[in-house]
Amino acid sequence: MTSLMTNTAAIAALDTLRSITSAMEETQNRVSSGYRVESASDNAAYWSIATTMRSDNKALSAVQDALGFGAAKTDTAYTGMEATVNVVSEIKAKLVAAREPGVDKDKINKELKELKAQLNSIAESASFSGENWLFNESTAAVGTKEMMGSFVRSADGLVSVSTLTFDTADSVLIDTVDATRGLLTKDYEVDVTISGTATKATYFLVNAGGTGTSGSVIELTTTTTDVQVEGMISAIDAILQDITDAAATLGAINMRVEMQTNFVADLMDVIDTGVGRLVDADMNEESTRLKALQTQQQLGIQALSIANSNSQNILSLFKN
Repeated sequence: MTSLMTNTAAIAALDTLRSITSAMEETQNRVSSGYRVESASDNAAYWSIATTMRSDNKALSAVQDALGFGAAKTDTAYTGMEATVNVVSEIKAKLVAAREPGVDKDKINKELKELKAQLNSIAESASFSGENWLFNESTAAVGTKEMMGSFVRSADGLVSVSTLTFDTADSVLIDTVDATRGLLTKDYEVDVTISGTATKATYFLVNAGGTGTSGSVIELTTTTTDVQVEGMISAIDAILQDITDAAATLGAINMRVEMQTNFVADLMDVIDTGVGRLVDADMNEESTRLKALQTQQQLGIQALSIANSNSQNILSLFKN
């Protein structure tokens, strides 16, 4: 039936055109924004996951910055410790030279004084952002230091921050208040043999004015005996062992910080990739779809035009 009041063909063509226009708007929005899921209305589940993971990535970015700060502190302490090992090794060599018969011990002691001054300078200078893990002039110990390790989200959704720790009791070289807390200021008891009798002697390397020592400072005079020199060499060797262990510990924590920094960077990249798979639009697919919709839109307009022209054709039936 042909009707002037109700153009069924035009209504159908218009409905189709509206559907095509809506699909085009959606596709154009994806092309312009680059996202397949830009808001919760697009896909509530994927949008929620993506929003949470983006938030976690921002937290990981802060962790990455904190790890860089921690790495700077461990690098500073390790550099100071490494320099200390070299200086103490030099002191050990000077004491061995002092064991040579007829050597001028006063001249060697002048070199020892300069080397000790260098040790003090190294310890005081190994500071980063107000923190010094090698030198302490406070009544309290430097204590355990914490560095940001990672941001963790458990399977049940709970979040926490993990930390890396380092006990500076293993690294403090000089303590001006309590000498027993410094590797260079505390006493070292060694075995010496005097006239065939084994006995004990106690030495320390640097006199920083702290309390708690009862031994003798390692220094040479013209009256220093060969037995005393050998005792000092043994003490220096023990000091060197402790400093080497401390440097190894610092090197290990420094490596851990570097590994964690690399891991966090890789983790952030993986999270970005995962979020992209959930919400990013496939531009090849969307551009192809847009081209098809544009063609459909043109055909829909043409169909609507044909449907509307049917009413005009009825007029021809009433013409003579």
